[in-house]
Amino acid sequence: MSLYDERLSVPPAWWLWVPLPGLALALVLLPFGVPAALGALLLVSCAAAAGTYAYGRSRIKVTIGSLTAGKIRLPIDVLGMPEILDPEEALAWRTRRADAHALMLLRSHVPTALRIEITAPDYRAPYLYLSTRQPHTLVAVLAFAKR
Repeated sequence: MSLYDERLSVPPAWWLWVPLPGLALALVLLPFGVPAALGALLLVSCAAAAGTYAYGRSRIKVTIGSLTAGKIRLPIDVLGMPEILDPEEALAWRTRRADAHALMLLRSHVPTALRIEITAPDYRAPYLYLSTRQPHTLVAVLAFAKR
């Protein structure tokens, strides 16, 4: 049973940029013929669309026993105190304050984040950084799931 499910999809405006790399390569290949230019346009635009879709496919999911964030899966009982990060603090924790051993699901297009301490000594990661659009809701759900 899922208590919380958030998809970190890309902003709709990003999809307007998807055909531009294909268009640029098509213009470069136009002297080699229209079929080469159209093939490049189609191929590179499809690759850019697939990359954009894959980037926006990450999810944060909380169930009774675990937290799944992208490829990261942790039991709820190893999570310590969560800290809600405003946009300035989130930027600091994903750049100059970041720890190389930290577990991160960061998306630059999501301004707010949550930093959760990992209390289990067998984990090398000191904390978990999650980009989330609803940090207050996520904190409440994690508190409920820990009980």
